[in-house]
Amino acid sequence: MRVPKKTGNSKRVKNLNKEEVLQQVILHGQISRADISKQTQLSRPCVSSLVDEMIQEGLLYEVGMGDSKGGRKPILLEYNYQAYAIAGAIFDGSTLEMAIADLKGEFLARYSKRLAQPENGETVIEDLAAGLERLLFQSGISRDRLLGMGVGVQGVTQRNSGTVSFSPSTGWMGSPIQHTIQARLGLPVIIDNDVNMMTLGEYVRGVGIGHSNVVYMYVGTGIGSGIILDGQFYRGSREAAGEIGFMMIGPVHNRTKRAAGVFETHYSVPGIVQHAKGLLSDLQEGSSVIKELIRHARQNADAQQLLEEVYRHWAYGMANIISVLNPELLILSGEMVHVDEEGVKRIHDWLTEWVPEVPCLEKASLGEQAGLIGAVHSVLEAFPSTKLLDKV
Repeated sequence: MRVPKKTGNSKRVKNLNKEEVLQQVILHGQISRADISKQTQLSRPCVSSLVDEMIQEGLLYEVGMGDSKGGRKPILLEYNYQAYAIAGAIFDGSTLEMAIADLKGEFLARYSKRLAQPENGETVIEDLAAGLERLLFQSGISRDRLLGMGVGVQGVTQRNSGTVSFSPSTGWMGSPIQHTIQARLGLPVIIDNDVNMMTLGEYVRGVGIGHSNVVYMYVGTGIGSGIILDGQFYRGSREAAGEIGFMMIGPVHNRTKRAAGVFETHYSVPGIVQHAKGLLSDLQEGSSVIKELIRHARQNADAQQLLEEVYRHWAYGMANIISVLNPELLILSGEMVHVDEEGVKRIHDWLTEWVPEVPCLEKASLGEQAGLIGAVHSVLEAFPSTKLLDKV
């Protein structure tokens, strides 16, 4: 049997001890060397040596004196959450949203750009590269401190293979897009569906906190959902779970392979705008079609009828979701955050008629930040603090 070299064992033991020290600092927020020694049962000289090394590496720093317990006041240590950084990006139809964050997930800089229409996959990647350079400049972060980037894209993504199997808007149909973006940016990349990224953001920082069974329903340029069951994402056998835009809700049409689904064709934002032609002649680009319908519905019976139709069909989608998944929380996001109290009550009343158990309905709280928070958090999950020891 091959005997490992002592140097290899020694390095491994040292890294394991460093992990223990790092976890204690993160867990307690601020802690002294003596308390780390007590918690880890490592000797004080060992802890002091490891801490000094981690201070030199930029992972820890001293923040002042703690309370005395009878002797000299201890020096407190804190984790340096800005030792490294993480980037996030979301392609939401016509817009690219990007951010750089520290290791707490707090944004250090943000960038937004309207994309040329129709989108082109190669152009989008160049926009991504240019946006990253701008963020690095704005934040003062050097590229070698960037751990990775989470990227949310429209369509069906296969995270393990790094491909997008269905994304008509960009042409990424079966493309190894993760590898392509990594090669262009020169850093690790995690890809996921944009609505899944938004779902993760609301789950870890928004109205989803404290819930284990959550469905996030998004209405924008398309219609989609993110599904979390028992605290875990449910993605389905081919990672296409949540593609509710393909529900058979609304007039059925002859759909081509690259076309949108029936539900989103009629009741996504572009679908509603199409229905509202003639009713909302003064609708400005970027304004909320639901807000405008609510405003016009006060004096216009046709606008009131269309608003009722939209709410009812959105409620059909919710009823389908609820009857299959039985979530405790259904988050309304995208265009649905503009539904007024009367509209939410209307939807809730219909659901009470149609399904045996109605979940709590809550509007998303994070707005356009949700996807970016989720994208950043996806990298934090894949790159936990202890892995930083491999970087230094």
